[in-house]
Amino acid sequence: MADYFTNFSFNVPLASKDQQDYALKLFLQMSAIQQGEKIPDDFPPVLKDACEDCCFEAEADESKAIWLHSSSGGIDAVCAFVQHLLARFQPDGGVSFEWSHDCSKPRTDAYGGGAAHITAKEIKTLSTSEWLRSLAD
Repeated sequence: MADYFTNFSFNVPLASKDQQDYALKLFLQMSAIQQGEKIPDDFPPVLKDACEDCCFEAEADESKAIWLHSSSGGIDAVCAFVQHLLARFQPDGGVSFEWSHDCSKPRTDAYGGGAAHITAKEIKTLSTSEWLRSLAD
């Protein structure tokens, strides 16, 4: 049996410790909802659907940033999470990151990756498999 991984690791810069605390609290809420907890009344409605795919980690960085990382995926959820933070704290900002798909055993469909660019208004992603298919068309 093979183990499949989707890896990413990046920082989201924030302007203050209060913003960092908000982001960490929101992540913990998302993670709890993903585990079956009730959705808090003050939880952002825009993130409710993203909770199902919340399989990433979030940690405070000494520079007031928040470090987001995973080996289990959660690309859609982390994009929605970052977009919410940008809309709330940096409406003119943007964050970009890359991810990789990997496997513990050689498989023809197990490798690849992609990238995302997130703003408060838009999430753009491109996977390497989409890019390769576009070249064949």
